[in-house]
Parts: sequence; structure tokens; C-alpha cells
Amino acid sequence: MGSEDKIILYTNHRCPWAHRAHITLAELNLPFEEVIIDLDVPRTAEYLAVNPRGLVPSISFNGEIITESAIVAQFLVDSRPNHLVPQTGNAEAALRRARIAFFVDAFISGSTKHLFKIAAAKTDAEAEEPAREALQQLVKEVEPLLADAKPFFGGSDKLTFAEVLTAPFAIRLLTLSKAGVYPKILAEQLPEKAPNFTKWAEKLSSHQSVVNIYREEDIIRTAKARIAKLRAA
Repeated sequence: MGSEDKIILYTNHRCPWAHRAHITLAELNLPFEEVIIDLDVPRTAEYLAVNPRGLVPSISFNGEIITESAIVAQFLVDSRPNHLVPQTGNAEAALRRARIAFFVDAFISGSTKHLFKIAAAKTDAEAEEPAREALQQLVKEVEPLLADAKPFFGGSDKLTFAEVLTAPFAIRLLTLSKAGVYPKILAEQLPEKAPNFTKWAEKLSSHQSVVNIYREEDIIRTAKARIAKLRAA
């Protein structure tokens, strides 16, 4: 990837999936053109021609369209040497990549699915159970994997690909827990039961590439509005 390459990012700053692409581009210091997609209205014909699924992020790389957040991020980190992932070609690098992939799966496939259930709950009481399940899964599976974070995954002093793919969800978990959008069990028990996770997530919350597009008040407002809309349906 050279300076002559043209990257167009189709995004929305409130979307955690699109947030992955922003973090990757910032960490790799890659210039790009940004096109904001309004997720509150039906997608335009122009954007559906870019991505028929209507989702963000998508990127155009020299005219080639790449979609789905993990695929977009993976393409970008594979396009040039970087500090996020070791380059392939030896067992040590493969093992490092496998550890990152396992961590991402543990967090996204485990805790995050329970957090999504909180937003879909019809009452505060109903939201308690997925909150407890999310906390339990974090303590059981994610917390041990951050035991050697210094301050980032795997003892790294720089952001890694593990953070690229999980940071958007980790900082939203902290934000919405502290704001009382999520059941209070999370804000009350996370620091005690998952101190490694809490310390790691708080470090992410002050990292420039992570917070560059993150507007906490907007995230809280839209989360509250989404939950109210689902409960009224």
C-alpha cells in the first residue's frame, strides 16, 4: 500500500462496527476520504450500489469495494507491516495471531451478545439477566486473557489488533454502565470482579485512535432512544 492509494471509508460515527475501521486507519496513519452514511433513514440507491447489505463500514480501495468490519480491518493490517499484528510466515507470528483471534471471539461472541440482549429487553427487570450473563462471561473467559496486559493485550505497550476489533464495544460497555443505561450490576461489580478488564477498558477510553470519533454524550443519548423505541414497540 502506497501513498498513491485512494481509500474511501463509508461510515457512521455512532456505529461500533464502523468504529473498527476508524481505529485501524488511525493506527496505520493512512489517509482516507470519509462518506457519512445516515443509519436513521433507508439507504440511498447510491450506497446500496456500494454495499447491497446497506451496512457500515465499507471501504473503496482504489475502486475495489471491501465490506464487513472485521474483513475491512484485516485487509488494512495485512496490506503493510505494522504494530497491530505480526507479519505471517513463522509459527511464533501464527501463535500470536491465534491468541488475538481467540480473545476477540471470547469477547465478541460471548459478552457482547448478552449486551445486545440488554437493549432488546422490554423492562429493567428483564435486562438484569443478560447483564448478569455478560458479567459472568467477562469474569470467566475475558478477564484471564488480560492478566498480562501492559496496558494492552498480550503485554503490548501499543494497541494491537485485539483492541482494534474489541475497543468499540469495550468502551461502550463502560460508558453505558456508568451512565446507568445498562443495569447497575455492571457498574457496581465490574471493577471488583473483572479488574483486568476494567483497567484495560479504561486505558482504551483515553487512547487517541479509539476516542477520535467517539462522542460519549451522543452514544448515551442514542442508546437510551433505541431502548425506549424497542420497549414501546
